Amino acid sequence: MRKTKVKRQFLIGGLVVVLALGYLGYRGFAGSASYYYKIDEFVAQNISTADKNVRVSGQVVPGSIEQQGLNMKFNIAGTQETLPVVYQGAVPDSFKAGGEVIVEGKLNSEGVFVAQTLLTKCPSKYKPA
Repeated sequence: MRKTKVKRQFLIGGLVVVLALGYLGYRGFAGSASYYYKIDEFVAQNISTADKNVRVSGQVVPGSIEQQGLNMKFNIAGTQETLPVVYQGAVPDSFKAGGEVIVEGKLNSEGVFVAQTLLTKCPSKYKPA
C-alpha cells in the first residue's frame, strides 16, 4: 500500500515537471516566432505591425544609405515596392548597396520600418578577390 502511494506521488510530480517544461517551451517558441514577408507582400497588404515584430526581406536600394555613427537610414526594395528603414546598431560586414537583407522590427505611424535586427544574406558561393 505504501509503495503505491509513493509511486503515485512520483508520477504526479513527474507529470507536473513535464507539463511545466512543455508550457515554457511553447511560450518561448511563440514569443520568438515571426512571419517572414517579402517587401512587395508587406507593402501591398498594408500590414499594421504596431504590436508585433515582423521580418521583411528585400534588396538595399543603391544610393539610399545614410549613416551617422550607429544610426542608419536606407531603403529596401522588392520587385515593385520600396520601404524606408531606420536601424540603430552594429552593421554586418556584408551589408552593402544592392545586397539582400532581412530586417526585423515594426512599422511606425509615418510608414518607416524601425528595425531592431538587421541580417544580411550570405553569398552561397564565395569567389576569390
